[in-house]
Amino acid sequence: MAFQFSREAYERRVKWFTEARFGMFIHFGLYSIPARGEWVRSEEFIPKEDYDPLINEFNPTRCDMRQWMRTARDAGMQYVLFTAKHHDGFCLYDSAYTDFKSTNSPAGRDFVREFLDAAREYGLRAGLYFSIIDWRHPDFPHYGDKQHPMRNDPAYGNENRDFNRYLDFFHAQVKEVCSNYGKLDLIWFDFSYDDLRGEAWRGTELMEMVRSLQPDVVINNRLEVSGEGYGSLAEGRPTPYHGDFVTPEKMIPPHGLLDVEGRPLVWESCVTMNEHWGYCATDNFYKPAPMLIKQLVECVSKGGNMILNVGPDATGRFPQRSLEILAEMGRWLDRNGESIYGCGPAGMEKPEYGRITRKGNTLYYHLYENTIGPMPLPGLEKDKVQAIRRLADGTEVLLSTNWVHSDYPDVVFVDLGPDPVLPDTTDTVLEVRLKD
Repeated sequence: MAFQFSREAYERRVKWFTEARFGMFIHFGLYSIPARGEWVRSEEFIPKEDYDPLINEFNPTRCDMRQWMRTARDAGMQYVLFTAKHHDGFCLYDSAYTDFKSTNSPAGRDFVREFLDAAREYGLRAGLYFSIIDWRHPDFPHYGDKQHPMRNDPAYGNENRDFNRYLDFFHAQVKEVCSNYGKLDLIWFDFSYDDLRGEAWRGTELMEMVRSLQPDVVINNRLEVSGEGYGSLAEGRPTPYHGDFVTPEKMIPPHGLLDVEGRPLVWESCVTMNEHWGYCATDNFYKPAPMLIKQLVECVSKGGNMILNVGPDATGRFPQRSLEILAEMGRWLDRNGESIYGCGPAGMEKPEYGRITRKGNTLYYHLYENTIGPMPLPGLEKDKVQAIRRLADGTEVLLSTNWVHSDYPDVVFVDLGPDPVLPDTTDTVLEVRLKD
């Protein structure tokens, strides 16, 4: 029977995701020990014989999943995503198909189970990242591959490698995580490239298996694409292995994303706090919390989510700078989260001083800086405004009657008082309730 896309089922599946808006990505694994990022094996051409012994050191005694989840919850995140298995092939769960796993390390722990249990305890939607590629598996292409650590060494030729045997292994591992850990809210595959995409992964078979075990799970689009590209759903010809959402990486699209028929696409910008996903001891280029708050607002104003990454160190602790940033973001969201959760584009032109998000009949004007004189609220009609309040504390904001804007009778202005500095110098949010 030919594949038939059900938009009704699709929209029902992604509803929670498009309302959540803000999530935490957690990259953790053996690469936390060399502390030079999650791609260290590929970037430094490290052979298996030199990388595998790291398993004998893997014992993150300070890893407390409940503390991780408290941090995510207090930061205002609504969902969390954890690396069950990254490109190096190391599994953070008790896989029956490999000995290269955390339960065989000195830690002796199934971190996936701990993560999911803790996320559920703290009321967070939870999902798993799972690498499509595996640099350790003997049947995955080595020499000549685009990223494999041994890609430049002809001694690692592919003559005796059986890619179908690798796919059997990959599918079996995905089946494990979909079968053994209860309901998953999210699966994040990573990633397709060159000719390895779609049916090269036996994508139809894989997706049918995942959907049979986790019918409500939300899945990204990287069985088809990498960080670039939208996938077949956006093209109006969804394949059986199309994803539910688009995944721009380390950037925010200039505009909201639409499919070929002009319908909004579900998308999530995956963002690092510094420059790496996995822990890098020398990477201190952290984005400040005010910048990340504004990036979150930007995503929501364009109809997207933001998932923000944390890379725990080898002991299992979140870096102190990450904790400080998350705490500051959490304090802002505690006061202003109504302008984020369940919100989307306002359908109005972006003001020069900030952005606008919307939920039903309520507009949220995000003010990044004050104006000279009364504040204009573009896109409003005065007789349709029911009330204006400062979202953080409920303070009434009055419409301005000042003579200075008398030349602009069609523009709504508000009086923010004589102080040129906004109450929240990062983002002061005005809640504008419209009449029915």
